[in-house]
Amino acid sequence: MKPISAAAICMILASPALALDVQKVTDNTYALVGDLGQRSPENLGNNATFGVVITDAGVVLMDPGGSWQGAREIRDTIAGLTDQPVVYVVNTGGQDHRWLGNGFWKAQGATIIASADAVADQADRGSFQLSFLSQLIGDALTGTEPVQADITFDTNYSFDLGGVTFELHHEGGAHTPGDSFVWVPSASTVFTGDIVYVTRILGIGEQSNTSEWLDSFAALEATGAGHVVPGHGRATDMATARADTRDYLVNIRARIGALMDEGGDIIASPGIDQSAFSYLLNFDQLAGRNAQQVYAEMEFE
Repeated sequence: MKPISAAAICMILASPALALDVQKVTDNTYALVGDLGQRSPENLGNNATFGVVITDAGVVLMDPGGSWQGAREIRDTIAGLTDQPVVYVVNTGGQDHRWLGNGFWKAQGATIIASADAVADQADRGSFQLSFLSQLIGDALTGTEPVQADITFDTNYSFDLGGVTFELHHEGGAHTPGDSFVWVPSASTVFTGDIVYVTRILGIGEQSNTSEWLDSFAALEATGAGHVVPGHGRATDMATARADTRDYLVNIRARIGALMDEGGDIIASPGIDQSAFSYLLNFDQLAGRNAQQVYAEMEFE
């Protein structure tokens, strides 16, 4: 294994060719932090955070990137950390940046793992995601084809690599129906995928389930992880993850529930009070839309 030196980390962070911010979490454990804004030709669809664990037998990558070229950028970033190959790639969900880079890694010989619910979601929404990405990243989508997991699991799956144990848990839906988290006990680190957003407001779509999202958060919180690598934002602690994700979900569901009890309709839902979370990036763009989606969800609970 060839760990990176402090000087090499500085070189990666300063490199204009690589858009991913390398954040060391623990020894041989890293967060690759992408753009907090929209997908673009510049970020190659990598507007998310990816996880890397380096072992003596190879690398485990949490999420492959949002395109073939985005996956290649991740590969080039990892090459600055170690000369070990990527052996396993975990898809933590069905969002584009959680799986559309699979083809690149498959061509490198990696084994891809995902929950069965994530694979079903990828199949359902893949065509739309590719069309959407073609508008947002243009030629940066070149080479990207839908490739799905080699290994699937229903609720839990674990494997060892180089003496490190990786525990995968799918407790239900969250941002997408197949969202999973990866618990690495030896590093006291949990890789959350889109179950956790920090710094930027989370997105709630038609594919989301906020009730199950809270259950999924409770399950990852129960690991007692000392380090949290979120799906969006920099690696952090559980208290910050709780404040930016769980507390937001609790608030929006409580406010929508109160609105319903008062006889308010979905048209009034963007007016609920979410001001306590206005510090989160993209708040103005997403808060009202999130409220409408939660109203539509809770209407049928």
